[in-house]
Amino acid sequence: MSKKSPACGPYLHKKTNLWGTYFNTSSQLKPLKMNTEKDFSPLTPNIVRALNDKLYEKRKVAALEIEKLVREFVAQNNSTQIRHVIQILASEFALSQHPHSRKGGLIGLAACSIALGKDSGLYLKELIEPVLTCFNDSDSRLRYYACEALYNIVKVARGAVLPHFNVLFDGLSKLAADPDPNVKSGSELLDRLLKDIVTESNKFDLVAFVPLLRERIYSNNQYARQFIISWILVLESVPDINLLDYLPEILDGLFQILGDSSKEIRRTCEVVLGEFLKEIKKTPSSVKFAEMANILVIHCQVSDESKLTNDLIQLTAMTWMREFIQLAGRVVLPYSSGILTAVLPCLSYDDRKKSTKEAASACNHSLMKLVTPEDDEDEEETGSGDSQPREDSPPKTEGDTNDMLNASQESVGFSNICFFTPTSADRSQVTLDLDGIVQVLDRHLHDASTGMMTRIAVLKWLYHLYIKTPRKMFRHTDSLFPMLLKTLSDESDEVILKDLEVLAEIASSPAGQTDSSGSCDNSDSKLELQVPDGAKAGPQTVVGDSSPSTPSMNSYFYKFMINLLKRFCLERKLLENRGAFIIRQLCLLLHAENIFHSMADILLKEEDLKFASTMVQTLNTILLTSAELFQLRNQLKDLRTQESCALFCCLYRSWCHNPVATVSLCFLTQNYRHAYDLIQKFGDLEVTVDFLMEVDKLVQLIESPIFTYLRLQLLDVENNPYLIKALYGLLMLLPQSQAFQLLSHRLRCVPNPELMRTVDESKYIESKPVGTKRPAYTHMDYNDLLQHFDRVQSKHLEVRHQRSGRADHPDRKLML
Repeated sequence: MSKKSPACGPYLHKKTNLWGTYFNTSSQLKPLKMNTEKDFSPLTPNIVRALNDKLYEKRKVAALEIEKLVREFVAQNNSTQIRHVIQILASEFALSQHPHSRKGGLIGLAACSIALGKDSGLYLKELIEPVLTCFNDSDSRLRYYACEALYNIVKVARGAVLPHFNVLFDGLSKLAADPDPNVKSGSELLDRLLKDIVTESNKFDLVAFVPLLRERIYSNNQYARQFIISWILVLESVPDINLLDYLPEILDGLFQILGDSSKEIRRTCEVVLGEFLKEIKKTPSSVKFAEMANILVIHCQVSDESKLTNDLIQLTAMTWMREFIQLAGRVVLPYSSGILTAVLPCLSYDDRKKSTKEAASACNHSLMKLVTPEDDEDEEETGSGDSQPREDSPPKTEGDTNDMLNASQESVGFSNICFFTPTSADRSQVTLDLDGIVQVLDRHLHDASTGMMTRIAVLKWLYHLYIKTPRKMFRHTDSLFPMLLKTLSDESDEVILKDLEVLAEIASSPAGQTDSSGSCDNSDSKLELQVPDGAKAGPQTVVGDSSPSTPSMNSYFYKFMINLLKRFCLERKLLENRGAFIIRQLCLLLHAENIFHSMADILLKEEDLKFASTMVQTLNTILLTSAELFQLRNQLKDLRTQESCALFCCLYRSWCHNPVATVSLCFLTQNYRHAYDLIQKFGDLEVTVDFLMEVDKLVQLIESPIFTYLRLQLLDVENNPYLIKALYGLLMLLPQSQAFQLLSHRLRCVPNPELMRTVDESKYIESKPVGTKRPAYTHMDYNDLLQHFDRVQSKHLEVRHQRSGRADHPDRKLML
């Protein structure tokens, strides 16, 4: 046969033009001895001999003869002989044990495909399978010839190869990772051809392909990953192929590829993920958000911070999560505990991960907005009519909602990947996974390594949940309460502020009201909280009354006060460093009168008298100096109402633990005679350095703006003789110190009573302010108060004597 025969077809001439000369065939190989007894008809002995030859040119001549032979069979419509030729070439040559025979079989199968032309689709299975088998050959030259043969088969068949796409893709994915660069180059040409066919066809079977893609996408080989990602990019660009429906199948693998060490592969993967995200934003209604939520949760958590690629994975996953929450809305609520597990730690990142931190913050805020009062509905509970809802939250209604999702998986620590599975993905039935959320929040609070911003976010979440879902949240209060109290010892003021907001909400929420007050109830002296109605009009609405927003206290309030004082007792540094700060903030968040009334009541039963004295001193300093206590000071200054008198008596009985604080309380309430009587008793007390220092501080306070009214009353000598006597009493207690000089100088400024008598008495009386005299019902039994002071101070003296010679014991009990 002439080599110039027009029947040579596109394959044989493309050997040098397309693929380039590849082999220098070794002349040392021995020629193959064929079994002459075998019948290879319709192949002639010359064709058989040439196919087994070691020289490529002779095998090419045999291929031309096979092409001519098959064309004749096609013209005769003799499919039996065509199949027979293909079978011989496959079984006797392509699958032979001898390499030259396999090469001849491959070139012969390619020749058959060229001869068949458009009819090759009828025989593709028989043509492709032996060629793909050679892809696994150990000889790189054979793998190259197999790739060359398959290229020609696919080029002829075009769209007809799509039913066999999976096997072709599987074979190509292996060649993409081939160690031989020439084989890899040949596979890339075949790959481009196959992509062109898929792109221009509308018969691609995506459903059948996705399982294979899901399997191959987890390859660790860089070339295989590049091959996979390029195919996903191509399929995503084809309008008729909706790969978005199957994104949950491959999303995890894409994030795995995003962590590849190759910059080019990472960049391509970023492009693919970006395209998917654009499509998700365009058509959010068709996106399976719920099926991908767990995948994002996993990749939002960094398992190895030493790998820089993990930062890219986390940022990308967090960006996707942000978009998912905004687009899907309440669909992601069943996964909220898992999302928070991933998001919360990122809020404490530094500027090196600023982008991730910002994306996490956006996720956190968007997720928080999804929680509504409807999530507090529970068909098992029927109404909460015994208490009114807070003004800042909508009325609660009972709904037909199942408390069904407790999907959080147990995890040993934050190093483990945590994700959660909902019991239902039905969008109309999504339910807040409150139990899982609380579990995650509580775990972050307990973890000592949790960053400050994360702790703040956790406390904001707890506050938000108590506002939006109070009834369900109070089921978790007993478990959360100890950790919330412990958080008051945090180093950050901002954390403490948020913690106090949560505790104040717990103490004031109507949902926390119970029928019994538990251990807080005491038959002898049950605390009755004074919560005036600021909306009431009338003569009793004075400066000291509460504002309309004054919250009502529930049964947790007294428990909170008891435990707070216990914590102050056990952690004296907390009391010294943050005690005033905490109490002042509580006075803002709750009603100051309630705070002082309850603490005074509890301290009255305190057995650790030293702590009681210290605590009273702290409370007294806050009462006299803090701007937050302005209204309470005004309420106590005049004692115009029965309620203010009751508050004074309550405070006085506890203030007796500290003599100087008791005198200052009498000064504040203008009980000057009683103050003088108390100072008279100071001569019987043990005067210590600490005692004198407290008197020194009181003198400084008298010179402060808070006691301006007291200093002005020194002008009215005749009507305030006991005030002057009390001040002289303090002066006599002080040693010759700076405070002594200060008070002595003040008392020297008191005018002479004789000079005051020059003023017309009638005018003087008329000029006196109205209301200086207190109503008759406000009169108190000062003798009883004085006796109480004596009893308390006797106890203190007894305890000091008992404690002398032994160490101070920190234990403390409450007589409840």
